[in-house]
Amino acid sequence: MSRYNRRNETWIPHTKLGKMVLEGRITSMDEVFNQGYKIYEPQLVDYLLTDLQQEVLDVNIVQKQTDAGEKTRFKSLVVVGNYDGYFGLGHGTHKQTRVAIQKATIEAKLNIFPVRRGCGSWTCSCNEPHSLPFKVTGKCGSVRVDILPGSRGLGIVAGKTAKNIIAFAGIKDCWTKSRGSTRTVPSFAYATADALMNTYKIVSPKDWVR
Repeated sequence: MSRYNRRNETWIPHTKLGKMVLEGRITSMDEVFNQGYKIYEPQLVDYLLTDLQQEVLDVNIVQKQTDAGEKTRFKSLVVVGNYDGYFGLGHGTHKQTRVAIQKATIEAKLNIFPVRRGCGSWTCSCNEPHSLPFKVTGKCGSVRVDILPGSRGLGIVAGKTAKNIIAFAGIKDCWTKSRGSTRTVPSFAYATADALMNTYKIVSPKDWVR
């Protein structure tokens, strides 16, 4: 039985990237990002990251006034990750909670992103990728989140929402500082995700903790 059949018997790729993955010309998610491809098929993520896990961060009721009356829908927020350097965040809306979660999960997989890990705390010199290499900051709406490297054994010092996202990305030790309307779970979550994605953006020397 081929690798494709063992992993997903129903997946028929419709994009160039999907076909390259199926043919074995791309064998890891690292290659996808190194070559600058954009992911359009969630099955591709399942294929390359077989240990991907997911968690529902938030489910809210949203209402819309129409000529026929109020329409009630559910809006869900889902994080996915492999606890080893990759995570994604997505939201979905539907009149059924289950479908809203499914839509959010698909969007989270399409938004999968790598996280650069390291040992950037001046109190730790183990050189293992248990934390971040430097301080990063993320923003969403009025929320601002700073994530700072921590020494081994510290754990993730953060609120519940941020802690779940950081853990899914594979960060084990770090400090966080947040300000703004952190009770707004989607804004807090996307600010945290923005900070993690900034690990792969160019930073100035003043952003390093050492």
